[in-house]
Amino acid sequence: MTAGHPVGGRFAGKRVTVAGLGVSGIPAARVLRELGAEVTVVNDGDDERARRQAAELEESGATVRLGDGATLPKGTELVVTTPGWQPDKPLFAAAAEAGVPVWGDVELAWRLRGPGAAPWLAVTGTNGKTTTVRMLASILTAAGLRTAAVGNIGVSLLDAVLGTEPYDVLAVELSSYQLHWSASVRPHSAAVLNLAPDHLDWHGSMEAYAADKGRIYEGNEAACVYNAADPATEELVRRADVVEGCRAIGFTLGTPAPSQLGVVEGVLVDRAFVADRHRQAQELAEVADVNPPAPHNIANALAAAALARAFGVEPRAVRDGLRAFRPDPHRIEHVAEVAGVAYVDDSKATNTHAAEASLNAYDPVVWIAGGLAKGATFDELVAGAAKRLRGAVLIGADRALVRAALARHAPDVPVVDLDRTDTGAMAAAVREAAGLARPGDTVLMAPACASMDMFTNYHARGEAFATAVRELAAGRSAEREH
Repeated sequence: MTAGHPVGGRFAGKRVTVAGLGVSGIPAARVLRELGAEVTVVNDGDDERARRQAAELEESGATVRLGDGATLPKGTELVVTTPGWQPDKPLFAAAAEAGVPVWGDVELAWRLRGPGAAPWLAVTGTNGKTTTVRMLASILTAAGLRTAAVGNIGVSLLDAVLGTEPYDVLAVELSSYQLHWSASVRPHSAAVLNLAPDHLDWHGSMEAYAADKGRIYEGNEAACVYNAADPATEELVRRADVVEGCRAIGFTLGTPAPSQLGVVEGVLVDRAFVADRHRQAQELAEVADVNPPAPHNIANALAAAALARAFGVEPRAVRDGLRAFRPDPHRIEHVAEVAGVAYVDDSKATNTHAAEASLNAYDPVVWIAGGLAKGATFDELVAGAAKRLRGAVLIGADRALVRAALARHAPDVPVVDLDRTDTGAMAAAVREAAGLARPGDTVLMAPACASMDMFTNYHARGEAFATAVRELAAGRSAEREH
Protein backbone atom coordinates (compact mmCIF):
# COMPACT_ATOMS: atom_id res chain seq x y z
CA MET A 1 0.00 0.00 0.00
CA THR A 2 2.74 2.45 0.94
CA ALA A 3 5.69 1.08 -1.00
CA GLY A 4 7.22 3.79 -3.14
CA HIS A 5 4.82 6.41 -1.77
CA PRO A 6 5.78 9.78 -3.32
CA VAL A 7 5.90 11.68 -0.02
CA GLY A 8 6.46 8.80 2.37
CA GLY A 9 10.25 8.77 2.06
CA ARG A 10 10.64 11.55 4.60
CA PHE A 11 9.53 9.11 7.33
CA ALA A 12 12.32 6.56 6.71
CA GLY A 13 14.31 6.27 9.93
CA LYS A 14 12.24 8.98 11.67
CA ARG A 15 11.56 8.25 15.33
CA VAL A 16 7.79 8.59 15.77
CA THR A 17 5.75 8.10 18.93
CA VAL A 18 2.12 7.09 18.42
CA ALA A 19 -0.07 8.05 21.37
CA GLY A 20 -2.75 5.45 21.96
CA LEU A 21 -3.93 2.16 20.54
CA GLY A 22 -7.39 1.74 19.09
CA VAL A 23 -9.24 2.62 15.93
CA SER A 24 -6.83 5.27 14.65
CA GLY A 25 -3.63 4.57 16.60
CA ILE A 26 -3.07 1.06 15.27
CA PRO A 27 -3.48 1.97 11.55
CA ALA A 28 -1.22 5.02 12.02
CA ALA A 29 1.49 2.88 13.63
CA ARG A 30 1.29 0.30 10.85
CA VAL A 31 1.45 2.91 8.09
CA LEU A 32 4.41 4.63 9.69
CA ARG A 33 6.24 1.31 10.00
CA GLU A 34 5.57 0.60 6.31
CA LEU A 35 7.08 4.00 5.51
CA GLY A 36 10.23 3.04 7.38
CA ALA A 37 9.72 5.00 10.60
CA GLU A 38 11.00 3.77 13.95
CA VAL A 39 7.68 3.60 15.82
CA THR A 40 7.06 3.51 19.55
CA VAL A 41 3.44 3.23 20.65
CA VAL A 42 2.56 4.41 24.17
CA ASN A 43 -0.75 3.58 25.82
CA ASP A 44 -2.24 4.33 29.24
CA GLY A 45 -4.11 1.03 29.49
CA ASP A 46 -2.56 -2.38 30.06
CA ASP A 47 -5.43 -4.84 29.80
CA GLU A 48 -5.80 -8.09 27.86
CA ARG A 49 -7.09 -6.35 24.72
CA ALA A 50 -4.22 -3.84 24.76
CA ARG A 51 -1.67 -6.62 25.19
CA ARG A 52 -3.16 -8.49 22.22
CA GLN A 53 -2.99 -5.35 20.05
CA ALA A 54 0.55 -4.67 21.24
CA ALA A 55 1.68 -8.16 20.24
CA GLU A 56 0.35 -7.66 16.71
CA LEU A 57 2.10 -4.30 16.35
CA GLU A 58 5.37 -5.67 17.70
CA GLU A 59 5.31 -8.27 14.92
CA SER A 60 5.50 -5.34 12.45
CA GLY A 61 8.60 -4.00 14.20
CA ALA A 62 6.98 -1.37 16.41
CA THR A 63 7.86 -0.95 20.09
CA VAL A 64 4.86 -0.79 22.43
CA ARG A 65 4.85 0.60 25.99
CA LEU A 66 1.67 -0.24 27.89
CA GLY A 67 0.61 1.52 31.08
CA ASP A 68 2.96 4.43 30.37
CA GLY A 69 1.32 7.13 28.29
CA ALA A 70 2.80 10.07 30.17
CA THR A 71 6.47 9.86 29.27
CA LEU A 72 7.84 11.03 25.92
CA PRO A 73 10.22 8.34 24.58
CA LYS A 74 13.79 9.54 24.24
CA GLY A 75 14.72 10.74 20.77
CA THR A 76 11.13 11.26 19.58
CA GLU A 77 10.99 13.50 16.50
CA LEU A 78 7.23 13.41 15.92
CA VAL A 79 4.13 12.49 17.95
CA VAL A 80 1.06 11.15 16.17
CA THR A 81 -1.92 11.05 18.52
CA THR A 82 -5.31 9.37 18.49
CA PRO A 83 -8.23 11.81 18.77
CA GLY A 84 -9.29 10.76 22.26
CA TRP A 85 -6.12 11.89 24.03
CA GLN A 86 -6.79 15.21 25.75
CA PRO A 87 -4.50 18.16 24.99
CA ASP A 88 -3.46 18.53 28.63
CA LYS A 89 -1.74 15.13 28.72
CA PRO A 90 1.81 15.29 30.15
CA LEU A 91 3.10 13.62 26.97
CA PHE A 92 2.08 16.66 24.92
CA ALA A 93 3.56 19.10 27.42
CA ALA A 94 6.84 17.18 27.16
CA ALA A 95 6.64 17.27 23.35
CA ALA A 96 6.05 21.03 23.38
CA GLU A 97 9.00 21.58 25.72
CA ALA A 98 11.23 19.48 23.45
CA GLY A 99 10.01 21.24 20.29
CA VAL A 100 8.46 18.02 18.94
CA PRO A 101 5.42 18.50 16.66
CA VAL A 102 2.15 16.71 17.46
CA TRP A 103 -0.12 15.54 14.63
CA GLY A 104 -3.42 13.73 14.63
CA ASP A 105 -4.13 10.83 12.29
CA VAL A 106 -6.00 13.25 10.01
CA GLU A 107 -2.96 15.52 9.80
CA LEU A 108 -0.82 12.50 8.97
CA ALA A 109 -3.23 11.49 6.19
CA TRP A 110 -3.23 15.03 4.78
CA ARG A 111 0.54 15.16 4.67
CA LEU A 112 0.70 11.75 2.94
CA ARG A 113 -1.47 12.90 0.04
CA GLY A 114 0.42 12.50 -3.20
CA PRO A 115 0.47 14.79 -6.27
CA GLY A 116 -2.99 15.20 -7.80
CA ALA A 117 -4.69 13.78 -4.69
CA ALA A 118 -8.48 13.98 -4.40
CA PRO A 119 -9.69 17.22 -2.81
CA TRP A 120 -11.60 17.10 0.48
CA LEU A 121 -15.13 18.36 1.11
CA ALA A 122 -15.18 18.47 4.91
CA VAL A 123 -17.97 18.60 7.50
CA THR A 124 -17.98 19.24 11.23
CA GLY A 125 -20.51 20.42 13.82
CA THR A 126 -21.88 19.36 17.17
CA ASN A 127 -24.57 17.23 15.54
CA GLY A 128 -25.44 15.89 12.10
CA LYS A 129 -21.89 15.32 10.79
CA THR A 130 -22.23 11.66 9.84
CA THR A 131 -25.61 12.07 8.18
CA THR A 132 -24.45 15.11 6.19
CA VAL A 133 -21.25 13.42 5.01
CA ARG A 134 -23.15 10.33 3.91
CA MET A 135 -25.70 12.50 2.09
CA LEU A 136 -22.83 14.34 0.42
CA ALA A 137 -21.20 11.07 -0.67
CA SER A 138 -24.54 9.92 -2.10
CA ILE A 139 -24.90 13.17 -4.07
CA LEU A 140 -21.32 12.97 -5.38
CA THR A 141 -21.89 9.35 -6.42
CA ALA A 142 -25.10 10.35 -8.23
CA ALA A 143 -23.00 12.91 -10.11
CA GLY A 144 -20.77 10.10 -11.40
CA LEU A 145 -17.81 10.99 -9.19
CA ARG A 146 -15.61 8.40 -7.52
CA THR A 147 -15.92 9.18 -3.83
CA ALA A 148 -16.14 7.76 -0.30
CA ALA A 149 -17.39 8.91 3.09
CA VAL A 150 -14.23 8.98 5.20
CA GLY A 151 -12.67 10.38 8.37
CA ASN A 152 -14.68 9.94 11.53
CA ILE A 153 -16.92 7.57 9.52
CA GLY A 154 -16.65 4.67 7.10
CA VAL A 155 -13.32 4.30 5.28
CA SER A 156 -10.30 5.50 7.27
CA LEU A 157 -8.57 8.56 5.84
CA LEU A 158 -5.22 6.79 5.81
CA ASP A 159 -6.70 3.97 3.72
CA ALA A 160 -8.33 6.47 1.37
CA VAL A 161 -5.12 8.45 0.90
CA LEU A 162 -2.75 5.49 0.57
CA GLY A 163 -5.00 3.01 -1.21
CA THR A 164 -5.16 2.26 -4.92
CA GLU A 165 -8.71 3.58 -5.43
CA PRO A 166 -8.49 6.68 -7.68
CA TYR A 167 -10.98 8.98 -5.93
CA ASP A 168 -12.16 12.20 -7.59
CA VAL A 169 -13.19 13.80 -4.29
CA LEU A 170 -13.59 12.71 -0.66
CA ALA A 171 -16.49 13.49 1.70
CA VAL A 172 -14.72 13.92 5.04
CA GLU A 173 -16.23 13.95 8.54
CA LEU A 174 -13.99 15.68 11.09
CA SER A 175 -14.57 15.80 14.84
CA SER A 176 -13.39 18.63 17.06
CA TYR A 177 -10.79 16.23 18.50
CA GLN A 178 -9.38 15.54 15.04
CA LEU A 179 -9.40 19.21 14.04
CA HIS A 180 -7.47 20.17 17.17
CA TRP A 181 -4.47 18.21 15.90
CA SER A 182 -4.82 19.15 12.19
CA ALA A 183 -2.91 22.37 11.68
CA SER A 184 -2.21 22.11 7.95
CA VAL A 185 -5.41 20.51 6.59
CA ARG A 186 -6.88 22.66 3.81
CA PRO A 187 -10.20 21.40 2.38
CA HIS A 188 -11.57 22.46 -1.00
CA SER A 189 -14.76 23.51 0.84
CA ALA A 190 -16.09 22.88 4.33
CA ALA A 191 -19.20 23.21 6.50
CA VAL A 192 -19.81 23.78 10.21
CA LEU A 193 -23.38 22.59 10.74
CA ASN A 194 -23.99 23.95 14.24
CA LEU A 195 -22.29 24.74 17.53
CA ALA A 196 -23.52 23.79 20.99
CA PRO A 197 -21.69 22.92 24.22
CA ASP A 198 -20.18 19.44 23.95
CA HIS A 199 -16.89 17.75 24.90
CA LEU A 200 -16.03 20.75 27.07
CA ASP A 201 -14.17 18.46 29.46
CA TRP A 202 -11.78 17.71 26.57
CA HIS A 203 -11.44 21.21 25.10
CA GLY A 204 -11.53 23.13 28.38
CA SER A 205 -14.02 25.80 27.31
CA MET A 206 -16.71 26.60 24.74
CA GLU A 207 -14.34 29.11 23.15
CA ALA A 208 -11.64 26.48 22.65
CA TYR A 209 -14.20 23.99 21.32
CA ALA A 210 -15.50 26.53 18.78
CA ALA A 211 -11.98 27.52 17.75
CA ASP A 212 -11.11 23.89 16.99
CA LYS A 213 -14.30 23.51 14.94
CA GLY A 214 -13.39 26.68 13.05
CA ARG A 215 -10.08 25.18 11.90
CA ILE A 216 -12.04 23.35 9.21
CA TYR A 217 -12.46 26.64 7.27
CA GLU A 218 -8.73 27.41 7.14
CA GLY A 219 -7.45 27.56 3.57
CA ASN A 220 -10.80 26.73 1.95
CA GLU A 221 -10.69 27.29 -1.80
CA ALA A 222 -14.31 27.54 -2.95
CA ALA A 223 -16.87 27.76 -0.15
CA CYS A 224 -17.20 28.07 3.64
CA VAL A 225 -20.70 26.74 4.35
CA TYR A 226 -22.37 27.99 7.54
CA ASN A 227 -25.75 27.70 9.27
CA ALA A 228 -27.69 30.96 8.91
CA ALA A 229 -29.70 30.05 12.04
CA ASP A 230 -26.52 29.67 14.11
CA PRO A 231 -24.55 32.96 14.16
CA ALA A 232 -21.59 31.25 15.82
CA THR A 233 -20.92 29.27 12.64
CA GLU A 234 -20.94 32.44 10.53
CA GLU A 235 -18.53 34.07 12.97
CA LEU A 236 -16.11 31.20 12.44
CA VAL A 237 -16.21 31.94 8.70
CA ARG A 238 -15.41 35.60 9.37
CA ARG A 239 -12.33 34.61 11.38
CA ALA A 240 -11.01 32.09 8.84
CA ASP A 241 -8.03 32.70 6.60
CA VAL A 242 -9.19 31.40 3.21
CA VAL A 243 -7.99 31.40 -0.37
CA GLU A 244 -8.79 34.60 -2.26
CA GLY A 245 -12.21 34.24 -3.91
CA CYS A 246 -13.57 31.65 -1.46
CA ARG A 247 -17.22 32.42 -0.69
CA ALA A 248 -19.36 32.32 2.46
CA ILE A 249 -22.44 30.22 1.69
CA GLY A 250 -25.32 29.99 4.18
CA PHE A 251 -28.09 27.45 4.50
CA THR A 252 -31.48 28.12 6.06
CA LEU A 253 -34.82 26.38 6.55
CA GLY A 254 -36.49 29.59 5.38
CA THR A 255 -36.42 31.49 2.11
CA PRO A 256 -32.77 31.89 1.13
CA ALA A 257 -31.10 35.26 0.62
CA PRO A 258 -28.50 35.63 -2.15
CA SER A 259 -25.50 33.32 -1.52
CA GLN A 260 -27.68 30.93 0.48
CA LEU A 261 -29.52 27.64 0.02
CA GLY A 262 -32.95 27.29 1.60
CA VAL A 263 -36.53 26.08 1.35
CA VAL A 264 -39.39 27.63 -0.62
CA GLU A 265 -42.83 25.97 -0.62
CA GLY A 266 -41.51 22.49 0.03
CA VAL A 267 -38.58 22.77 -2.40
CA LEU A 268 -34.86 22.96 -1.63
CA VAL A 269 -33.49 25.86 -3.67
CA ASP A 270 -30.07 27.33 -4.44
CA ARG A 271 -29.45 31.10 -4.59
CA ALA A 272 -25.69 30.75 -4.31
CA PHE A 273 -24.42 28.80 -7.31
CA VAL A 274 -26.55 30.40 -10.03
CA ALA A 275 -25.72 32.99 -12.68
CA ASP A 276 -27.76 35.78 -11.07
CA ARG A 277 -28.20 34.96 -7.38
CA HIS A 278 -30.03 38.24 -6.73
CA ARG A 279 -32.86 37.38 -9.14
CA GLN A 280 -32.69 33.64 -9.70
CA ALA A 281 -33.01 30.44 -7.68
CA GLN A 282 -32.31 26.90 -8.82
CA GLU A 283 -34.61 24.08 -7.67
CA LEU A 284 -32.56 21.19 -6.29
CA ALA A 285 -34.98 18.71 -4.70
CA GLU A 286 -38.22 18.45 -2.80
CA VAL A 287 -38.41 18.26 0.97
CA ALA A 288 -40.03 14.86 0.43
CA ASP A 289 -36.78 13.65 -1.17
CA VAL A 290 -35.04 13.99 2.23
CA ASN A 291 -35.21 10.88 4.42
CA PRO A 292 -36.48 11.51 7.06
CA PRO A 293 -37.85 15.02 6.35
CA ALA A 294 -37.39 16.28 9.93
CA PRO A 295 -36.27 19.95 10.12
CA HIS A 296 -32.72 19.25 11.29
CA ASN A 297 -32.31 16.61 8.59
CA ILE A 298 -33.43 19.07 5.90
CA ALA A 299 -30.71 21.38 7.22
CA ASN A 300 -28.22 18.52 6.84
CA ALA A 301 -29.37 18.01 3.25
CA LEU A 302 -28.94 21.71 2.46
CA ALA A 303 -25.40 21.69 3.84
CA ALA A 304 -24.53 18.60 1.80
CA ALA A 305 -26.06 20.19 -1.29
CA ALA A 306 -24.06 23.39 -0.74
CA LEU A 307 -20.77 21.49 -0.59
CA ALA A 308 -21.66 19.46 -3.68
CA ARG A 309 -22.67 22.58 -5.61
CA ALA A 310 -19.41 24.26 -4.55
CA PHE A 311 -17.65 21.35 -6.25
CA GLY A 312 -19.66 21.88 -9.45
CA VAL A 313 -22.29 19.16 -9.07
CA GLU A 314 -25.43 19.60 -11.20
CA PRO A 315 -28.86 20.06 -9.55
CA ARG A 316 -30.21 16.71 -10.80
CA ALA A 317 -27.46 14.85 -8.92
CA VAL A 318 -28.44 16.62 -5.69
CA ARG A 319 -31.99 15.35 -6.07
CA ASP A 320 -30.96 11.83 -7.09
CA GLY A 321 -28.38 11.59 -4.32
CA LEU A 322 -30.85 12.66 -1.63
CA ARG A 323 -33.44 10.22 -2.92
CA ALA A 324 -30.89 7.38 -2.82
CA PHE A 325 -29.68 8.20 0.69
CA ARG A 326 -30.69 5.94 3.58
CA PRO A 327 -29.94 7.14 7.13
CA ASP A 328 -27.81 5.08 9.50
CA PRO A 329 -29.58 3.12 12.24
CA HIS A 330 -30.46 4.88 15.50
CA ARG A 331 -30.80 8.33 13.93
CA ILE A 332 -34.49 9.31 14.22
CA GLU A 333 -35.29 5.81 12.94
CA HIS A 334 -38.96 4.78 12.85
CA VAL A 335 -39.06 1.34 14.51
CA ALA A 336 -42.76 0.47 14.46
CA GLU A 337 -46.30 1.67 15.06
CA VAL A 338 -48.10 -0.08 17.90
CA ALA A 339 -51.73 0.66 18.73
CA GLY A 340 -51.59 3.93 16.80
CA VAL A 341 -48.41 5.11 18.54
CA ALA A 342 -45.16 5.62 16.59
CA TYR A 343 -41.91 4.45 18.21
CA VAL A 344 -38.78 6.33 17.09
CA ASP A 345 -35.17 5.46 17.93
CA ASP A 346 -32.77 8.41 18.13
CA SER A 347 -30.19 6.81 20.38
CA LYS A 348 -27.56 8.86 18.54
CA ALA A 349 -28.96 11.95 20.32
CA THR A 350 -26.22 11.78 22.96
CA ASN A 351 -26.34 15.49 23.88
CA THR A 352 -29.00 18.12 24.48
CA HIS A 353 -28.54 19.82 21.10
CA ALA A 354 -29.26 16.58 19.21
CA ALA A 355 -32.21 15.76 21.46
CA GLU A 356 -33.66 19.24 20.88
CA ALA A 357 -33.63 18.72 17.12
CA SER A 358 -35.32 15.35 17.53
CA LEU A 359 -37.99 16.61 19.93
CA ASN A 360 -38.80 19.46 17.55
CA ALA A 361 -39.67 16.94 14.83
CA TYR A 362 -42.62 15.35 16.71
CA ASP A 363 -45.72 16.46 18.61
CA PRO A 364 -46.96 15.20 21.01
CA VAL A 365 -44.13 13.11 22.45
CA VAL A 366 -43.58 10.60 25.20
CA TRP A 367 -39.88 11.10 25.78
CA ILE A 368 -37.45 8.41 26.96
CA ALA A 369 -34.33 10.18 28.27
CA GLY A 370 -31.33 9.83 30.55
CA GLY A 371 -27.88 8.27 30.76
CA LEU A 372 -24.51 9.95 31.31
CA ALA A 373 -24.94 13.73 31.20
CA LYS A 374 -21.25 14.55 30.52
CA GLY A 375 -21.63 17.77 32.47
CA ALA A 376 -24.69 18.93 30.51
CA THR A 377 -27.66 20.83 31.92
CA PHE A 378 -31.22 20.25 30.71
CA ASP A 379 -33.22 23.37 31.59
CA GLU A 380 -33.11 24.96 28.14
CA LEU A 381 -33.94 21.68 26.41
CA VAL A 382 -36.92 20.92 28.64
CA ALA A 383 -38.26 24.49 28.58
CA GLY A 384 -38.28 24.44 24.78
CA ALA A 385 -39.94 21.01 24.53
CA ALA A 386 -42.43 21.30 27.42
CA LYS A 387 -45.50 22.00 25.27
CA ARG A 388 -44.79 18.94 23.11
CA LEU A 389 -44.44 16.46 25.97
CA ARG A 390 -47.21 14.00 26.77
CA GLY A 391 -44.97 12.34 29.35
CA ALA A 392 -41.41 11.31 30.11
CA VAL A 393 -39.71 8.10 31.17
CA LEU A 394 -36.25 8.49 32.71
CA ILE A 395 -33.44 5.94 32.86
CA GLY A 396 -29.71 5.98 33.53
CA ALA A 397 -27.17 7.31 35.99
CA ASP A 398 -27.91 11.04 35.62
CA ARG A 399 -31.69 10.88 35.20
CA ALA A 400 -32.15 13.04 38.31
CA LEU A 401 -30.79 16.03 36.37
CA VAL A 402 -33.45 15.57 33.69
CA ARG A 403 -36.13 15.00 36.33
CA ALA A 404 -35.22 18.25 38.09
CA ALA A 405 -35.42 20.20 34.83
CA LEU A 406 -38.84 18.67 34.11
CA ALA A 407 -40.03 19.67 37.59
CA ARG A 408 -38.92 23.26 36.98
CA HIS A 409 -40.13 23.75 33.41
CA ALA A 410 -42.81 21.10 32.77
CA PRO A 411 -44.35 20.41 36.19
CA ASP A 412 -47.62 19.09 34.73
CA VAL A 413 -45.96 16.46 32.53
CA PRO A 414 -46.23 12.93 33.99
CA VAL A 415 -42.77 11.49 34.73
CA VAL A 416 -41.84 7.86 35.35
CA ASP A 417 -38.42 7.61 37.04
CA LEU A 418 -36.98 4.11 36.61
CA ASP A 419 -34.48 3.70 39.41
CA ARG A 420 -32.28 1.23 37.58
CA THR A 421 -29.34 1.23 35.18
CA ASP A 422 -29.31 -2.41 34.07
CA THR A 423 -29.78 -3.16 30.37
CA GLY A 424 -33.24 -4.60 31.05
CA ALA A 425 -34.38 -1.14 32.06
CA MET A 426 -35.02 -0.28 28.40
CA ALA A 427 -37.79 -2.86 28.09
CA ALA A 428 -39.40 -1.44 31.23
CA ALA A 429 -39.04 2.09 29.83
CA VAL A 430 -40.83 1.14 26.62
CA ARG A 431 -43.67 -0.47 28.57
CA GLU A 432 -44.03 2.62 30.77
CA ALA A 433 -43.95 4.91 27.71
CA ALA A 434 -46.66 2.84 26.03
CA GLY A 435 -48.82 3.35 29.12
CA LEU A 436 -48.45 7.14 28.85
CA ALA A 437 -48.95 7.40 25.07
CA ARG A 438 -52.20 7.89 23.18
CA PRO A 439 -52.96 7.08 19.53
CA GLY A 440 -51.27 9.68 17.34
CA ASP A 441 -48.41 10.21 19.80
CA THR A 442 -44.73 9.41 19.25
CA VAL A 443 -42.65 7.56 21.81
CA LEU A 444 -39.22 9.08 21.18
CA MET A 445 -36.03 7.65 22.62
CA ALA A 446 -33.73 10.68 22.34
CA PRO A 447 -31.75 10.39 25.59
CA ALA A 448 -29.75 13.67 25.46
CA CYS A 449 -27.05 11.69 27.28
CA ALA A 450 -24.25 9.26 26.54
CA SER A 451 -24.99 5.54 26.85
CA MET A 452 -21.98 4.03 28.61
CA ASP A 453 -23.59 3.86 32.06
CA MET A 454 -25.86 1.08 30.79
CA PHE A 455 -24.72 0.05 27.32
CA THR A 456 -21.55 -0.51 25.30
CA ASN A 457 -22.47 2.39 23.00
CA TYR A 458 -25.44 4.19 21.48
CA HIS A 459 -25.86 1.36 18.93
CA ALA A 460 -26.46 -1.15 21.71
CA ARG A 461 -28.89 1.26 23.39
CA GLY A 462 -30.81 1.69 20.15
CA GLU A 463 -30.95 -2.06 19.58
CA ALA A 464 -32.30 -2.56 23.09
CA PHE A 465 -35.04 -0.01 22.38
CA ALA A 466 -35.95 -1.60 19.03
CA THR A 467 -36.06 -5.08 20.60
CA ALA A 468 -38.31 -3.81 23.38
CA VAL A 469 -40.66 -2.17 20.85
CA ARG A 470 -40.88 -5.38 18.80
CA GLU A 471 -41.65 -7.34 21.98
CA LEU A 472 -44.36 -4.84 22.83
CA ALA A 473 -45.86 -5.20 19.34
CA ALA A 474 -45.78 -8.99 19.56
CA GLY A 475 -47.46 -8.87 22.96
CA ARG A 476 -50.24 -6.58 21.70
CA SER A 477 -50.74 -8.84 18.68
CA ALA A 478 -51.03 -11.91 20.91
CA GLU A 479 -53.61 -10.11 23.08
CA ARG A 480 -55.76 -9.37 20.02
CA GLU A 481 -55.65 -13.01 18.93
CA HIS A 482 -56.99 -14.09 22.32
